[in-house]
Amino acid sequence: MERVDRCVVLVDAGYLLGAAASLLAGEPARSRITVDHAALIQGLRERAEADTERPLLRIYWFDGAPDRVPQPEHRRLRVMPRVTVRLGALTRSDGRWAQKGVDAAMHAELTELARNRACSDVVLVTGDGDLLPGLMSAKEHGVAVHLWAVQAADGDFNQSEDLVAEADERRVLDRAWISQAVRAKEFTVCAPPPAPRPEIAAILSAPLPESALASAERAAEEAEAARNGSDPAAAAASATEADRTPAGPKGVPTPKDLAALRGPGTQAPADRPPSSATLRWSSDRGWIERPAGALGEPSESASLPTLAQLTSAEQRWADREEDITTVGGDPYEVGQVFARRWMERLPDPAHVQKLSSMYPRIPHRIDGELLRYAARFGLLAHKDDQIDEHDRYAIRAGFWREIDVRAATQHTPAGD
Repeated sequence: MERVDRCVVLVDAGYLLGAAASLLAGEPARSRITVDHAALIQGLRERAEADTERPLLRIYWFDGAPDRVPQPEHRRLRVMPRVTVRLGALTRSDGRWAQKGVDAAMHAELTELARNRACSDVVLVTGDGDLLPGLMSAKEHGVAVHLWAVQAADGDFNQSEDLVAEADERRVLDRAWISQAVRAKEFTVCAPPPAPRPEIAAILSAPLPESALASAERAAEEAEAARNGSDPAAAAASATEADRTPAGPKGVPTPKDLAALRGPGTQAPADRPPSSATLRWSSDRGWIERPAGALGEPSESASLPTLAQLTSAEQRWADREEDITTVGGDPYEVGQVFARRWMERLPDPAHVQKLSSMYPRIPHRIDGELLRYAARFGLLAHKDDQIDEHDRYAIRAGFWREIDVRAATQHTPAGD
C-alpha cells in the first residue's frame, strides 16, 4: 500500500487550552480564557501545512466531557471542515476534574493512521508521556512525527521529556501565535460604561441597614469585653450571643442575609423590614412589599413573554445553528444575543420600554432563561453547574446594553 503524502493533526485540547490559560491568564483553568475556535483551527491547519509541507487530511480534536456528552464548543468544532471530535469522559475526584480515555483514544488513532498509511506526517499537540508508545509505533511505520508545545508560562518544559526526545521535529507555539485565537478573560470590568446605565457592580453595593450593623458590632464588643473580664460564665454567654449574631457580610447583602438578622420567630422592630418585604435589588436602597401572586412576581413583569414563548420551531433551529457557527460564547456577547432575539420577536414594542423601566432587575422567568442559555456555551465554572459570578455580571450587562440600545432607538424622533 502506497503512503499518501499528507498531514494529520492530533490535538489534546486539555493540554493545548490548559497551557494557553496558564500562559495568558496565569492559571490552567479553561474558564479563564475565551477561545475563537474557528481562528484556532485555521491557525493549526496553516501551521501544520507550512511545517510539514504537506496538505492537511484532517484535524482530530480530543477532549473530555461529562458523560461524553458534547459541550457547546464541541458542537461548534465538529461541524467545521476537516475537523473530527473525539470525546473521553470527564470525571471528578477529590474536588478536581480529570479526563479519562483521551490519551487512549489519541494512541489508538495515531497507531491506526500509521498502520493504514493514511498520512506521511503527524502533528501531535500534547504534553503527556502516556502517548510515547503510540509515537514510537508511528515512527516504526515510517510516519514523521512533529511534536508541538505551548510556550510554558514559567519558561520551563510543559511536555514529557521522553516525547521531546523521540519526536522527529519539535515546534513551540509562542504567546504571539496563541493570542491570535485565545485571550484571557478580563474580570475587572463586568459591566458596560456608566452611560446610559450605572455599572452593575455599583448597583449591587447597598449596605446592610445601620441598625443591623450596629447590633452585630455591639454583640462583638460585648463578647470581647466579657472575655477580658473575670466572669467565665458571662464570657461564654456573650460569645454565644456574638456567634448567633451575623456579622456584616462581605460584599453585597442578600435578602436572606438581612432576614437572618431578625432571627426566626421574632417580631421585627420598627426599624427593621416586615417579614413580607424583600430587598429592592436596584440602585434604590430600601425595602419593598413582596407582591401577591404566583412566586411573588409583579404583574407587570409576569406579562412579559419569555424567549421560548416567542420562538417558533424554525427559529429554534436557526438559533441553534447560529450558536454553533457564529456565537463565540463570550459572556457579554451571550447576553447581547439573547436580548436581541427576545426584542426582535416581541409582538408589542412597548414591552422593551416596560422591561427597561425595571432595570437592573431582570424578571425572574427571563433571567433564569438567560442563564440557562448561557450555560450552553460552557460558562459553567469548573463544570460544577455554577456560572462564575463575574460571568453572570457580564451576561446581564450585555443583556441590558442591548435593551438600552433598542429602547433609545424607539425614543429617537424620526430625522434625528
